[in-house]
Amino acid sequence: MDFGLFDYYHVPCQCEKCGGIMVFKGVGEYHCEQCGEVAYDDYGKVRLYLEDHKGANVVEVEHETGVSQKSIRQMLRESRLQVAENSRSFLNCEICRKTIRSGRVCPECELIVHRNAEEHMRKVKNIQGFGSAQSGESGQRRFMREND
Repeated sequence: MDFGLFDYYHVPCQCEKCGGIMVFKGVGEYHCEQCGEVAYDDYGKVRLYLEDHKGANVVEVEHETGVSQKSIRQMLRESRLQVAENSRSFLNCEICRKTIRSGRVCPECELIVHRNAEEHMRKVKNIQGFGSAQSGESGQRRFMREND
């Protein structure tokens, strides 16, 4: 069975102490319904570590938390984390290759992509037969057969 995010970020579903169900409390933190045990998913572990060790690099975070570099990079691409301002490491915009601190694209490219998507949607809605009917055509046939 594929749980998606549950598998990817190692979300604790069952308490290791008593076997109870873990309930999400926010920012990667989970509490057991039965005994109150606290556990963290990968995001919670990384976030807690970075709060105490600002500017830590990916290798250090992986070593101290046990969260893979691949998962940490995914969190950066999902904008769940940001590269520290004084870091020598950085991400690149997938479109223009400009350096960015989180996400997949820089703000300038994101704006262009968003505008292009809006323009595309306007074009699709204007195609005959899509969107709302033309004035005076409400419920009428648009195409007539020769035999009618």
